Amino acid sequence: MQTSFSWESERRYYTVGELTEAIRGALAGEFTDIWVAGEISGSKTAPSGHVYFTLKDQDAQIRCACFARTLRFLRFKPQDGIEVLARGRVDVYAARGEYQLLIDSLEPRGHGALQFAFEQLKKKLAGEGLFEAARKRPLPLYPRRIGIVTSPSGAAIQDMLKILTSRFPGLHIRLYPALVQGEGSAAQLCRGIEYFSESGWPEVVIVGRGGGSVEDLWTFNEESVARAIAACRVPVISAVGHETDFTISDFVADLRAPTPSAAAEMVVGSRVQLVERLEALDRRMKQSVLYRISIARRKLHQLSVDRASATLHRVIGKHLQRVDSLDARMREAMRAAVTSGRQQFERLEQRLAQMDMRLRLAEGKRRLESVATRLEQSIRWRLAAQRRKLEPLDAQLAQLSPLRVLERGYAIVQTPQGAVIKDAGEVSEGAPLDVRLARGKLRVEVESASE
Repeated sequence: MQTSFSWESERRYYTVGELTEAIRGALAGEFTDIWVAGEISGSKTAPSGHVYFTLKDQDAQIRCACFARTLRFLRFKPQDGIEVLARGRVDVYAARGEYQLLIDSLEPRGHGALQFAFEQLKKKLAGEGLFEAARKRPLPLYPRRIGIVTSPSGAAIQDMLKILTSRFPGLHIRLYPALVQGEGSAAQLCRGIEYFSESGWPEVVIVGRGGGSVEDLWTFNEESVARAIAACRVPVISAVGHETDFTISDFVADLRAPTPSAAAEMVVGSRVQLVERLEALDRRMKQSVLYRISIARRKLHQLSVDRASATLHRVIGKHLQRVDSLDARMREAMRAAVTSGRQQFERLEQRLAQMDMRLRLAEGKRRLESVATRLEQSIRWRLAAQRRKLEPLDAQLAQLSPLRVLERGYAIVQTPQGAVIKDAGEVSEGAPLDVRLARGKLRVEVESASE
């Protein structure tokens, strides 16, 4: 009996799909979140929005894929010849049997990612004509309704409100509160700009924030914010950071202000400027009327027509009457404006006088001098009372003083150590003694002692 033997029953084999899947599992388990440095080459964008390119160095290369959902969140787009750090995971594309790197994020090497993204977006929007001076709209001369999109807790809004209300009281101002940095800030800024654009309420919109680092100001470099500014139906002023800071919003806006405070100064003129402008217009109007009258008079004399002269005089009289009426109304308006400004100035002056520290210091000084005077009088009175109590005691003490006894011829005998001698038996012959008199002291030596 013969037994058949099959080598195939002992072999372990894979299909191509099984092997590819096993390789994919091994790579995915080992290389799930890695950084790879290299140069981008052969970058192509598919109709689906995905970007495919090769990452290479002098020794090797690897294919990379960046899907559209990831591409939206990159701060710059893949471009040939750029040295980058790519973060992602290794996967296998089974259809071609190739391993590839699926990109999660990209960072340029050699210079900052933010600056690279800034220049890339600036070039893109400039190519679309969003920076053209022809599309910039002039600001209204004296806007009454102003919209502001910024953080309600920042110093920028306080500075703008202070300047706006001081330069031109009575303005209508609406604030759309929005984050100016961090996650979600770009979306909030866009909603604020769109709100003012769709409502049509403001005559001008200010978008901005105070100074900060490049990262802090980056929200104003987002493409969505730039396009929202460009699409706004009313003029927009970009007031971001300090005078040396530039953002994409500055290039797209109708006007760039170096600081939020400067934006407030640009958007409205002062009351004094308005009065001066009215006076200048009044002078120009009078000059124009006088000039027209002079021309008409010259023509009248040239024609020598009485009827025309009479008609002209009537017309001139009506115009002069209208000029006088307008002049009276203008002067009344100017006086009212000046009176209102003076009243406001006086109120502020009174408030300032109440807050003047010199008055408070003078009042405190007067109170201090009064207290010092009363304290000095109290001390003198108490010293005098104590002196009156001390004088009889001093007299009694003087009467009881041993010195009065010494004045009557008595003396105090002491040893050199200061002990008072009361008994002759306390000393021996030859011992030195001190004798205290009413005036002075004697050193004596005992020759003899007896009871």
